Amino acid sequence: MKVMVAVKRVVDYNVKVRVKADQSDVDIGNVKMSMNPFDEIAVEEAVRLKEAGKISEVVVISLGVKQCEETLRTALAMGADRAIHIETDEQLQPLAVAKLLHAVAQQEQPQLLLLGKQAIDDDANQTAQMLAALMSAAQGTCVSKVELHSDEVLVTREIDGGQEQLGLKLPAVISVDLRLNEPRYIKLPNIMQAKKKPLEKKSVAELNVDIQPRLIQLKVAEPKARTAGIKVADVAELVSRLKNEAKVI
Repeated sequence: MKVMVAVKRVVDYNVKVRVKADQSDVDIGNVKMSMNPFDEIAVEEAVRLKEAGKISEVVVISLGVKQCEETLRTALAMGADRAIHIETDEQLQPLAVAKLLHAVAQQEQPQLLLLGKQAIDDDANQTAQMLAALMSAAQGTCVSKVELHSDEVLVTREIDGGQEQLGLKLPAVISVDLRLNEPRYIKLPNIMQAKKKPLEKKSVAELNVDIQPRLIQLKVAEPKARTAGIKVADVAELVSRLKNEAKVI
């Protein structure tokens, strides 16, 4: 059984994001980049499934600029078997990513596809759902537990009212949440071994996929600064301020 995991190169979550002066986009010049945290959890889950003997191969895939190779090497160091890089300098929107992943999935024929539920740069939370629709496959989103069987996967997903359990027939697309697992610390020997693992290159033209953007980004702006809070002496003052100043009651 084969699992394909999609990983994205994003601005490291510890970095304070800066907006370009012309408000056209986020400034990523000389900024530390890393694997999207949700995708890292997806890779960890795939590796754990392999270690448990549930699957035979973990394939990781990334789409974007040449530097995405570093992200793929990190996934290989975590325990993935091989990597695929679709190299392009074009900015890819969720639909384009889903189409490219679908094209590769048709070639690779994985029984399970794992993705992070969202990327921390655009927070779209769309790619997994679009991919499942293109594949006409079962899907589980915001998953916090995965149990893989021979012909189905049982998932626990978080919903507004608590938790929901679903049984998905394979092949299936799953997007994972933060509470699924805690990714492992990568040791130096694994980093060295990852350099020898296969990394295949593919092009957008080779896959014959239309990646034209459907959305237009008008402006990127920092959120407005919040005003400082105040302390009140008692409930009476709180009610008075809410009624006379905030005018919410």
